[in-house]
Amino acid sequence: MSRAFARTLVCLAFCAPAAAQDVKKEIERYREMVSEGSPAELFELEGEALWKKPQGPKQVSLEKCDLGRGPGVLKGAYAALPRYFKDADRVMDLETRLLHCMVTLQGRSREEATKRVFGNADRPSEMESLSAYVAAQSRGMKMAPGESHPKEMAAYELGRALYFQRAGSWDFACTSCHGEEGKRIRLQELPVLAKPAAARAVVATWPAYRVSTSQFITLQWRMNDCYRQMRMPEPGFGSDATVALIHFITVNGKGEPYRGPGNKR
Repeated sequence: MSRAFARTLVCLAFCAPAAAQDVKKEIERYREMVSEGSPAELFELEGEALWKKPQGPKQVSLEKCDLGRGPGVLKGAYAALPRYFKDADRVMDLETRLLHCMVTLQGRSREEATKRVFGNADRPSEMESLSAYVAAQSRGMKMAPGESHPKEMAAYELGRALYFQRAGSWDFACTSCHGEEGKRIRLQELPVLAKPAAARAVVATWPAYRVSTSQFITLQWRMNDCYRQMRMPEPGFGSDATVALIHFITVNGKGEPYRGPGNKR
């Protein structure tokens, strides 16, 4: 990190509001600069190898996984998720659908496939690399999650209810962080994700590489960690609750061209 950028971070934390606004612009400029040649590209390469790698009892790859555009079609698939899948009779996001394909195509058990879905900087998980690869194939395409099927509409309503519901030992909700304009934690802005203008920038850049931890973060990981921070029980991987919240946010941000995987602080 350069000294100039370090001073920028200090100013954002302690300067007067007017100065902080100028610093925000500098941070956005910094993010634009590092977006070229992002470390996320390394995860994309690993994800491509995993997509094509025969695995499981059936020793087949994921190359015939149907992510909504037909078996093996990746272009634009991520931009149209979450959506309803008839073969599973439920709304799925990317990671939930990848898990479905691991089980049905490769013959892997759910327990084995989800044994390690959240990795770390030293050892990313299979799900993180696959998410990076698949999501990257939708760059430039507008986010258009499913909204017409009754179960898609129900998932959106569930997501909206969960977003505003206060629960847990600390009586937190998503709105505790993402409910007011202008809030932030340290250097992290906290957008109001119920509003389309704020949601668009979020859904267009996740999943993302986090610079501060050298880790690639998926949306299931992000939702899981939000529940942890709210002191609530950890949700099951790909649960109806986490998929519904992702669906709610993505529908709110629909129409935005996808430009991820992005970089986060």
